[in-house]
Amino acid sequence: METTEEYSIEERLERIKVSLEIIYNDKEVNQNAYAEIITLIEEYQRRIKSETYIMSEKDVILITYGDQIFHEGETALATLNKFLNEYVQNCINTVHILPFYPYSSDDGFSIVDYKGVCPLKGSWRDIEALGREHRLMFDGVINHMSQLSSWFEEYLNDNPQYHNFFMDVDPSTNLSDVVRPRTSPLLTEFMDNEGCIRNIWTTFSADQVDLNYANYKVLIAVLDVLLFYVEKGAKLLRLDAIAFIWKALGSTCIHLPQTHELIQLMRDVIHAVAPEVFIITETNVPHHENVSYFGTGNDEAQMVYNFTLPPLLAFSILEGDTTKLTTWAKSLDLPSDKVCFFNFTASHDGIGVRAVSDILNDKELNLLVNTCESHGGLVSYRTAGDVKLPYELNCSYMDILTDPKEDDTLRLKRMIMAQAVTLAMPGVPGIYFHSLVGSQNYHEAVRKTRRNRTINREKLNFDNIKEELDEEGSLRNNLFKRYKQLISIRIHEPCFDPFSKFEFLTFSKEIFAVKRYSKDENDYLIALHNFTNEEQDLDLSSHVEGKLIDIISHQHIEKPLLKLQPYEILWLKRLTLGEKKDD
Repeated sequence: METTEEYSIEERLERIKVSLEIIYNDKEVNQNAYAEIITLIEEYQRRIKSETYIMSEKDVILITYGDQIFHEGETALATLNKFLNEYVQNCINTVHILPFYPYSSDDGFSIVDYKGVCPLKGSWRDIEALGREHRLMFDGVINHMSQLSSWFEEYLNDNPQYHNFFMDVDPSTNLSDVVRPRTSPLLTEFMDNEGCIRNIWTTFSADQVDLNYANYKVLIAVLDVLLFYVEKGAKLLRLDAIAFIWKALGSTCIHLPQTHELIQLMRDVIHAVAPEVFIITETNVPHHENVSYFGTGNDEAQMVYNFTLPPLLAFSILEGDTTKLTTWAKSLDLPSDKVCFFNFTASHDGIGVRAVSDILNDKELNLLVNTCESHGGLVSYRTAGDVKLPYELNCSYMDILTDPKEDDTLRLKRMIMAQAVTLAMPGVPGIYFHSLVGSQNYHEAVRKTRRNRTINREKLNFDNIKEELDEEGSLRNNLFKRYKQLISIRIHEPCFDPFSKFEFLTFSKEIFAVKRYSKDENDYLIALHNFTNEEQDLDLSSHVEGKLIDIISHQHIEKPLLKLQPYEILWLKRLTLGEKKDD
């Protein structure tokens, strides 16, 4: 996709005016906010050199912590850069560095200083060095920040500049309609400089105080932060927990109209400065709610996290039945050819299950929960009224698919097949560092932190992981080599363009099949995946004509009748006249 402007600068400025009117509906506020936004835009236009970028099949995003890997004598970010250059430079072009700013908890998602770099991880110089070799994705953790931040400290000190930056709510207020992603209290008591108790809105934890966007000064401060990230090299911006950003008493406080309008405004401001930047929304909610963040396909997120894929894919592999996965996939629809899904199987947060609440019944969801626990994983819950519901499976993706005690051959086949599906899905693939290197559940971290999520957040010693990845025949070595092979094939195949046409085919419940087209639709590829440990017969005659080649094995397929081996992957493409049988 070329980053040609859908709107001129003048049109974007007019759109910003309209958004402000919808969000605040106050003439004086609108005028003041608009004037300050114009000042920001003009300032950053002087500081940022905009570029054109075409997103294509070559884009693959690695999700990693800044201190994911460490080595004595150098900053963690420098070690990460060394690992990337040595191991994945030729196949992964983009790196999502999870929050690397100074923080107080939640492994970075409780930010103390939006414009700083955690000294334990490195410096802006290290970030800039990473940006010279890779496109960078930054986190905009803008729903909340740390209670130790200067913003919150100044708020408690009654500094007029930070008046109403956070929400102080009477605890007797009826908040029963508010959708909760956690079981922790929604309001947390803090004492201000005069000794008065303030009950502050804290959606995620007592250490993460929510920002109050009803005060337009908060919006201006956050826009400055996002543009600062662009100046520092962010080509993609992930809007964390964005669904909860606007609060209105008496409502659910999720997916509110002001939330969507804020995203549109943020995109207009950012694209007025740097139209090549991609906006990605992170909303761990049921699928039909999640895709609402595409907006019209031209005004909100350009990518949304495909939260349904990780749990539904795991369920389908465990059952050896793709019926629900295929049915859901056939319902995928995009509002334009300018947006796509961000596909992933694992992340620092585990495997969210809220996205499949309207796809899997209680028995099927319990299969995932029970399998996770029996394989050594943990389960996190949320509250819905007086009921506790599973929210997230805290488990490495390989361990949810197979018991750690099972044969490594089976573990490798299932894990690789799951990752192949993700690479073949329409959109851009996101790969969590621990999935790439075949990590298992890290129980020691949970014992130390007493937080479920740390089970999949192990920090790795560079020398140790290098030795394990280089050990021929080891599980890490075999998985890493196979994964890199699939990525390398994907990035050279035009049919995997994230914005091109796609469709899902039905063969049998054991087979998951996706048909991907080239941008001009003159060519196509059929990706086939056997979800069982048994051989499966397949008849392609109604879907293809002529001879095919599997671009993974380079095997030539002469007949439409196939036999897929247990957990086999075939990426079949039409054999053109220029390709000889001995290629």
